[in-house]
Amino acid sequence: MPNRQTRRIEILAFRDAQILDVTGPAQAFATANDLTPPGEPPPYRVEVVAEEAEVATTSGLTLKAAPLPPPDDDLHTLMVAGGRGVNAACARPALVDWVRRRSAAALRTASVCSGAFLLAEAGLLDGRRAVTHWQRCPEFAARFPAVRLVPDPIFVRDGTIWTSAGVTAGIDLALALVESDLGRRPALAVARQLVVFLKRPGGQAQFSAALALQDAEGRFERLHAWILENPARDLSLPALASRAGMSLRSFARHYRQATGRTPGRAVEVIRVEAARRLMEEGASVSQAWRRCGFGSEETMRRVFLRHLGVGPQSYRERFAMP
Repeated sequence: MPNRQTRRIEILAFRDAQILDVTGPAQAFATANDLTPPGEPPPYRVEVVAEEAEVATTSGLTLKAAPLPPPDDDLHTLMVAGGRGVNAACARPALVDWVRRRSAAALRTASVCSGAFLLAEAGLLDGRRAVTHWQRCPEFAARFPAVRLVPDPIFVRDGTIWTSAGVTAGIDLALALVESDLGRRPALAVARQLVVFLKRPGGQAQFSAALALQDAEGRFERLHAWILENPARDLSLPALASRAGMSLRSFARHYRQATGRTPGRAVEVIRVEAARRLMEEGASVSQAWRRCGFGSEETMRRVFLRHLGVGPQSYRERFAMP
């Protein structure tokens, strides 16, 4: 469908913002403009706004910004960046009030990474599902108990409010916004131009199973890599202990100390990730459970429901590449 309008997008920055929270989404929208067919108006007009004309980011680079516009001016999308300066931003009542009022004037509001703290401080997330950077989830949950925090997804949409996970997840969010505005084909063209996936699905975890299971000493990294490559093999406790070169009791104890999970639960998580990847690439549910060692489709269904809250067939219908 041809684009017929130019959508005004404001990205709110502040001192000590994370630069990729600003520039990642901005580039996604700019690329959508670059790929607009000749003769059509660009779909987006993006402006970085801040309380100050120059915003020092945590990277050491400084961004030039436009002044905060009147909060009741027409606006399509308000995006709020994150970064270690977000706590200081939350402590400025005038800025929090501007965010609250600006969101009321916008058709939709979004946050990147810890920008969700500023939305929550403004009361915009009360009663809503939201996500933020995984590392700050405990702090967020303690500060904003009225928000229905979901720590795993890449991004979450609840009505007109969108929130995303850490840093590069802002690009995933921007691509989802482009797809919502323009359709899948233009969004896919933007993703290809940026050399990123169109969709690390909103239902996917912020980080891989192997990353989530890693420990400071890296004692089991090679084991995790082997499990990922061989999910259909015998991954019983004795088999894993033998693979790790440890006694059964020693392996079970040291593994749980290092990763915070039992070996059996870790295998479940890794198998779920392997099955998800296969189905996203087009494999059937039947192919996935067989190739990932679940034993039966019903077993995989129960495990998917436990870890993802959705069955394999529903997951595949939503996230498989066309």
